[in-house]
Amino acid sequence: MGRTAALAAIGLALGLALGLLVGWVIWPVRYTNTLPSQLRQDYRTDYILMVAAAYTVEEDPNAALERLAQLDRTNPTRPLVELTERLIAEGGRPEDLRALARLAAALDVDTPAMRPYLEEGP
Repeated sequence: MGRTAALAAIGLALGLALGLLVGWVIWPVRYTNTLPSQLRQDYRTDYILMVAAAYTVEEDPNAALERLAQLDRTNPTRPLVELTERLIAEGGRPEDLRALARLAAALDVDTPAMRPYLEEGP
């Protein structure tokens, strides 16, 4: 009985080690075509900044709103407002803040913190 338990424990340890090796080293999971709503916070920030940059070029508020809806279907402007106010509080790059504020204004979103960035140069 003792030998069977020892062999079972060794088999379990080897199976676990082999499973981890295969899953983490040989065939790790590679995410592709991930929805924006599933992104980590730092990538969500980059996504919103890219939406604002695209709006600067395209000047299409409907396209920007559709892109933001990928993050929050019920309130698509919420992530934009949260990021803009967070970057303002953290002293973010002025050109990013102006792009975000212009996009927010185009989507009829206005907060007192954003108003200075709607002017030509804060």
